[in-house]
Amino acid sequence: MRPGMDRILGLLSKRQRRQILFALNKERVENESDVVTRDSDAEKVRLELRHNHLPRLEEAGYIEWDRDTGRISKGPRFQEIQPFLELLENHADELPPDWP
Repeated sequence: MRPGMDRILGLLSKRQRRQILFALNKERVENESDVVTRDSDAEKVRLELRHNHLPRLEEAGYIEWDRDTGRISKGPRFQEIQPFLELLENHADELPPDWP
């Protein structure tokens, strides 16, 4: 296994993080509000993003996140995870129906 594989798979293990990374890969996210769902638990989702998912992705270098403005962009190490995202997207038809 490549060095860092466990870290990458660990970060991809949570649906919210995958969704953020997939959206960034397709240039579809610019702000925290772009990834918060419009359900009854929106505040819970926002808290999980701010206190768990976004800090982990930022620490790994996969995103840059401005806590004051909520702006999210690709981080300096995004290219490290990009092949995994593309592999998952290219084989989406082989994954369970509730993926990602």
